[in-house]
Amino acid sequence: MARWRQAVELAMTEEEIAKLAAIAHSRSESARRVERARMLLAYCESPSFYAVGQRLGAHHQTIQRCVERALAYGPLAALDDRPRPGKEPTITPEARAWLVSLACEKAKEHGYPHELWTTRLLARHARENAPAAGHKCLADLVQGTVCKILGQEEVKPHKVRYYLERRDAEFEQKMAEVLCVYREVQLLKKAAKSKKPRKPVAVVSYDEKPGIQAIATTAPDLPPEPGVHPTFARDHEYKRHGTLSLLAGIDLLTGKVHALVRDRHRSREFIEFLKLLDAAYPASTAIKLILDNHSAHISRETRAWLVTRPPHRFEFTFTPTHGSWLNLIEGFFSKFARSVLRHIRVASKHELKKRIMAGIDDVNRHPVIHTWSYRLTEAA
Repeated sequence: MARWRQAVELAMTEEEIAKLAAIAHSRSESARRVERARMLLAYCESPSFYAVGQRLGAHHQTIQRCVERALAYGPLAALDDRPRPGKEPTITPEARAWLVSLACEKAKEHGYPHELWTTRLLARHARENAPAAGHKCLADLVQGTVCKILGQEEVKPHKVRYYLERRDAEFEQKMAEVLCVYREVQLLKKAAKSKKPRKPVAVVSYDEKPGIQAIATTAPDLPPEPGVHPTFARDHEYKRHGTLSLLAGIDLLTGKVHALVRDRHRSREFIEFLKLLDAAYPASTAIKLILDNHSAHISRETRAWLVTRPPHRFEFTFTPTHGSWLNLIEGFFSKFARSVLRHIRVASKHELKKRIMAGIDDVNRHPVIHTWSYRLTEAA
């Protein structure tokens, strides 16, 4: 005659019960862990395999195995499956290394029209060529296994991450010159606060923002409507009216932005901007510009105009090649694009020009004095 299963005593601390309760009510834990936590909590309240099974809709033997694991390994450890030996891997370490090495090469180097591998193409190539390379275990390789192997090695041959090669041999020297100008700005600011007399100097960070598109809508924008749609609605179609270039320089001592909006940004437009600066500052003020190596900044026309000005009126400090991040005006352009130019729609280029200049005027009503701090101590 079969004997009734004897209830076993499961002793748990208050801390273990609290952790099991948190897991039992969790929405992020796996269903298996949640179910086993509920089994142990229910058994703790009513130590009967059959009663707990009836309550939770599980077989009483399942409850018994869970409780026995809790007795053997602890209540929290019983929530997870015991490690199993598993099947011996069929793909050898040498074959994995061969596959990863293959993924680190370009597909075009193996005669394919593709520039980079796709996981499907890599799996097909491995199936066709691995046996000849001495890796027969890859003869039936599938795409999913390729993804798993490459994921474990953190190799993504189907993606490209761009970087910037430093091509200016004098990068450090030119960067130091720019930092020296920023250091001078810092000293001039301190002198202004202490009200000490200082030489009349204006430091302007200058650049161009080309290709600002004048785009018109083909249908009126629909305003937000509570309970219907929370955002402005805009028709996908649009009409192009051309592009404009914003030529701007920010005075690093006062925060004032000097700007022109023109169709292009050639030497004649740059000279026009220099004339704007020339008229904005007293004749005794030295104007120092931080700018990049655009051809208009060093052209014959620009140099010819500079010769007509008094000596030391303009002084240029050029950022190194691919070093535009050293120019503070780039941060202003980024902020201007994210605020004034974001989602802008106009009926003509003339309207776009007026909107841009209105945005510049708005900035100048509340000027922000920008400060450079990166590696500035090295310029001391």
